[in-house]
Amino acid sequence: MQPRNMSMSGVVDLAAVKAAGEAKAKAEQARAEAARQAAQGGGAGPAAGAVPPSALVFDVDEAGFERDVLQLSAEVPVVLDFWAEWCQPCKQLSPLLERLTVEANGRLVMAKVDVDANQMLMQQFQIQGIPAVFAVVAGQVLPLFQGVAPEQQIRETLAQLVQVAEERFGIIGLDVDANAEGAAESVPVEAPAGPHDALLEAAVVALDAGDLGGAVQAYKNVLADDPGNTEAKLGLAQAELLARVQHMNPQEVRAAAAENPRDPAAQIAAADLDLVGGHVEDAFGRLVDTVKVTFGDDRDAVRLRLLELFEVIGADDPRVTAARTALARVLF
Repeated sequence: MQPRNMSMSGVVDLAAVKAAGEAKAKAEQARAEAARQAAQGGGAGPAAGAVPPSALVFDVDEAGFERDVLQLSAEVPVVLDFWAEWCQPCKQLSPLLERLTVEANGRLVMAKVDVDANQMLMQQFQIQGIPAVFAVVAGQVLPLFQGVAPEQQIRETLAQLVQVAEERFGIIGLDVDANAEGAAESVPVEAPAGPHDALLEAAVVALDAGDLGGAVQAYKNVLADDPGNTEAKLGLAQAELLARVQHMNPQEVRAAAAENPRDPAAQIAAADLDLVGGHVEDAFGRLVDTVKVTFGDDRDAVRLRLLELFEVIGADDPRVTAARTALARVLF
């Protein structure tokens, strides 16, 4: 089994950004059509293809991962719960995730991965500790969190996941048979409104329109009032990365980096391209190696760009953790 088209949190697909508006419109149109069909049917009986609530949470192994997770993620966000029988925190987290998944009423599903029985999956996801929770949306892998988190935080995370699936990919989830045993009352998973929602939405709209400068400014406006806003930090790092690479000639940049392995500017530009292309470890490794052979202001420039790329991927990503360790060894 070889997962395909998998990239971690923060890896920015330029084509996906441009298509975000179309995806959001597709999701809205699909929901409107579903509502129209429900109204015509008078609410009697399940919709065609509706699944029972018991199908929303399931076990997955290496053999079935491509079918049960990667392919399914084109229809509904798949939350991955990496657990083990001996893991006490897992016994606290897994039931909570299961309950919230059922409450989401088809807008996401949950796949449970027993790490003892699926060592290959554990290695491919670079799991360093459990419980660990990821999501897969349209074949894209996003790390969510590790360890046991408060219920409200998990609710907000799942709400953001549903929003990303709808707005970026047009994925609206599965129809659930409301008459099946175990069906939950419809409990929408909605992100709580915040004081900066309008500014964050403006940034997303700017990204959708290809206005990277406008997106950067919108995220900066949020951070001016709320320096700790995680969503704005991540969005700003991504928007700035896109702005840096949008006019690059990839062949010229990579040729310059190959010819000048000690040139900070050449290696920084190549690392930006690596990250946008989904080659996260290559980007980090390139800059760590450049820190080794540079000094003074040049070294500081490379180090700072590496820290910026960490922001794009997210502090909880195991590849960021590994790269931080490698950077510390070089610096100290």
